Amino acid sequence: MVASCDNYGTVNGSSCDCPTGFGGATCSQPGCGGTIFQGSDRSLAPLFGGYANLTGCSCEGGWAGTGCNVCQTSVACQSAYTSSGNPPSGLSSAGLTSGENNTLTCNINPRVYASGQMSCEVMNPTLQAIYPLSSTLNIMRTLNPSLTPLPNITGSGSSGSVYAQLYYSGVEQFYCTADSCEQHAGNTTDGSSNWTCQNLRCTCVPGTSFCGAVQISNLTSIIDSLSGTLVISCDAPSAGNHTANCAFQQATIQSVFGSSGLTLSGCQFGECVSQSVIDTVSSNATSTTNNDSGGKSLSGGVIAGLAVVGGFIALALLVLAYGCFSQRRARKTGPGSAGRSGGVAVDWADISYFVSNPDKGMGGWLKDPLSRHARRDMNDQRVILDNVSGRVSPGEMMAIMGPSGAGKTTLIEILTGKSKSGHTTGSVSFLPYSAHRGSSNEAPRVGFVPQQDILPHTLSVREALLFAAELRLPESIPHAEKLARVDAVIDQLGLSHIRDMHIGDGEKRGISGGEMRRVSIGLELVARPDILILDEPTSGLDSVSAKKVTEVLAALAHDPQNPTAVIASIHQPSSQLFQTFDRILLLAHGRALYYGKGGLAPAEHFSGQGIPYPNGYNVADYLLDVASDPPLSLFQSAGSSGSEKTSSREPVDVEKITSREIMSTVEAEEKGLKRAMRTFVGPKYATTFLTQLEVLSGREWKILRRDKTLFFTHVAVACVLGVFCGGLYYKTGITIAGFQSRVGCLFFLGALIAFSSLSALYNIVEIRPLFLRERSASYYSPTAWLLSRLIFDVVPLRILPTLIVASITYWMVGFAHDAAHFFKFLFILVLYTLAMTLFNFLLACLFRNGGIAILLSALLALYQMTYAGFFVHLNSIPPVLRWLQWLCPLKYTLEALSVNEVGSGLKIQDTLDGVPIDVSASLIMETLFGFGEKNYYRDVLVLFAFIAGFGLMVIGAVWIRFRERR
Repeated sequence: MVASCDNYGTVNGSSCDCPTGFGGATCSQPGCGGTIFQGSDRSLAPLFGGYANLTGCSCEGGWAGTGCNVCQTSVACQSAYTSSGNPPSGLSSAGLTSGENNTLTCNINPRVYASGQMSCEVMNPTLQAIYPLSSTLNIMRTLNPSLTPLPNITGSGSSGSVYAQLYYSGVEQFYCTADSCEQHAGNTTDGSSNWTCQNLRCTCVPGTSFCGAVQISNLTSIIDSLSGTLVISCDAPSAGNHTANCAFQQATIQSVFGSSGLTLSGCQFGECVSQSVIDTVSSNATSTTNNDSGGKSLSGGVIAGLAVVGGFIALALLVLAYGCFSQRRARKTGPGSAGRSGGVAVDWADISYFVSNPDKGMGGWLKDPLSRHARRDMNDQRVILDNVSGRVSPGEMMAIMGPSGAGKTTLIEILTGKSKSGHTTGSVSFLPYSAHRGSSNEAPRVGFVPQQDILPHTLSVREALLFAAELRLPESIPHAEKLARVDAVIDQLGLSHIRDMHIGDGEKRGISGGEMRRVSIGLELVARPDILILDEPTSGLDSVSAKKVTEVLAALAHDPQNPTAVIASIHQPSSQLFQTFDRILLLAHGRALYYGKGGLAPAEHFSGQGIPYPNGYNVADYLLDVASDPPLSLFQSAGSSGSEKTSSREPVDVEKITSREIMSTVEAEEKGLKRAMRTFVGPKYATTFLTQLEVLSGREWKILRRDKTLFFTHVAVACVLGVFCGGLYYKTGITIAGFQSRVGCLFFLGALIAFSSLSALYNIVEIRPLFLRERSASYYSPTAWLLSRLIFDVVPLRILPTLIVASITYWMVGFAHDAAHFFKFLFILVLYTLAMTLFNFLLACLFRNGGIAILLSALLALYQMTYAGFFVHLNSIPPVLRWLQWLCPLKYTLEALSVNEVGSGLKIQDTLDGVPIDVSASLIMETLFGFGEKNYYRDVLVLFAFIAGFGLMVIGAVWIRFRERR
């Protein structure tokens, strides 16, 4: 009894049933000459040294290939079948009963109708370097065994099979089989064919050249481990000689010989089959093709990706449609004029403000670490304001005076509703000044002019004011009315002669300092504020400019039609300026020394307190002298006759009140004050989100168009670096060293993007003051600002330079010369650019100190370079540090770029110690860098995740951290 059969024959008692083309006791001897119809009567290849050798075999006329299994003519098929003498049973099912179309024909195309043979030469430099003699591969592909007249064909009609044998110098080296095969025929006129089979298994013939005869090149373990999916793809046969090129593809084979697998050339095809079978199968194929409306089906990943992209597009369209609807609705409703009906008075009572002592700020936390608010001893608190009260009505202009550190700016900011870092107590009320206004639920508009002029330097005066009018006046006001309002404010401020002049900055000279101050005031006036509060509006100005500013404020306060309450902190006004103020509030060490009428009234008050006033002396200078070193008696007499009441309760006495009582009072009143300020001056945008985005985008476009330095610098640097990088790696070869240079070029591009995106961080740091001022005045939503910055920063300054440098480098280096791989290359770099830009935006929003943000960005760029996989093999990193690679965007970028290049079919052709090497670049890539050949789309998804994550964090940081704090 036979223990086993070679070539996957089946044991039948004491013998073996051999597959077509083989015979002998164990099916180890291939047929030699004759025809495949002869079955067991066919002559076999002679044995030399225990192995059958086909070198001396010659084929009969009409037959070809190693072992003479491939028919070449229809006459050869018909003749061999007729002369076989003992036709196999079941030939009627093969269509050989009678009729003109039931004769046998020889199909010499790659496409199989029943069961066909093919014989090819194996062409691979690496294989030929080790095994220099001739290597051939015979393959029998069976699609439907019931339709073939050949003997010894087994299998079911629903599942195809493949038998393959590789011969080296005429001796069989190994054989393979696979089942569950499907044929994907190409165009019925060209005859191309692709076979996909499952359950591959291969067996090495022991002692042969491939399998142990030469120990240094023993492939037994590799061949015996081949498994999984087998793909046999064949092109259409060439004209004239009817041969074609094919590929024998399997995962392990592709990792060694490239994505095209084992290359087969000069393949000959032959299939003896009934003409009626060809006609029937061709007719069914044509019918199926005509009824197929979808063409080639899409993979699940592609469908999922398209669904996600479609979902984002649909969501964007829905948001845009809702924005348009909200914009149209807002423009049709609401007030139709920028005018006001009545003024608003502001009244504040018992305002106190405490901050932590910088020297003892942690004391309370250490004393009571379990307390939620860490109640701190009042000795750790510094009192900035102490029970300050006052009131200003429309038609009055108040000056808050006092030496430096008296608390003027702090009081101004509290009245404006600015976010303060300390503790505030007391109350601020905004009272309607007319009965008509009292019936309105509209919150009062409080305008605030900071001490520093923070203006968009590239805009003209009129454009800056129009920007404020477009965003701060109600949506329903027509554009023409907003323009008229801007022109009126320009005339009111005396800026008509410079209306079209650019504002300028320290580098590019524009308007003067006094004119800048009036523009800052105009930004508030265009919104028709009910109350205007200014922080030292005359500081840093000459006397003429200060006079003009003060005259503008006085005219605004005393406007007979629309009087406005004006409050300004003044440090050291001239005598003439002092006389324009209706009310004076004098502060010293956070306490109110005087609150009452202006003019000579303060001097008379303090003269009555024993501090004589020299006749003819500037009252403002006199008051500053008094407040600089006030006697204790002034604090005790504050609020008595000669001065209006400034406080409704006694000043805080630290010695008499315990810290627990004080802090509980502070916390309660602070909550109430913040709630009241949100009610009166809380952020409420006058325009819709879409309008905000339109106006912001318009300003960004003007800035980009007028200040072209940064844009042209990015483009010029991109061109220079593209030529430099392309020249450095010009026409990189396909040797092992050349492949390393290719990956080095890709790494260079990634590192370039990582460092060049630092300018995005600097841009945010530079524009931060303007954003904080405009946000505090409720010009626009932070999200609208961020989106406009992304559009006009990322596209012209990030994406466009990336496309330039990448395109120049790509073609100079000589990467894959096809559009698909080129655009996938650009796609990855654009994704990485977006991720790094958002990351630098995030750092700029999280850290107020731009130097710290830039330092962290540079250090994290170095971290990315370390874990990108170019300088160190990722699998060799110690496990305690290896996990950091998953947080490195550059790692995914470099891997995706490398996989994209290798996926183009790149093969390494080199020589090692005189031995030619021709292997797939994917094998070298995985060996040198640890990149996975199938990780491109995974890397794309991870980069999208980085973009989404950084984007959400940037939005959160802009809303939470990127705000004005004083």
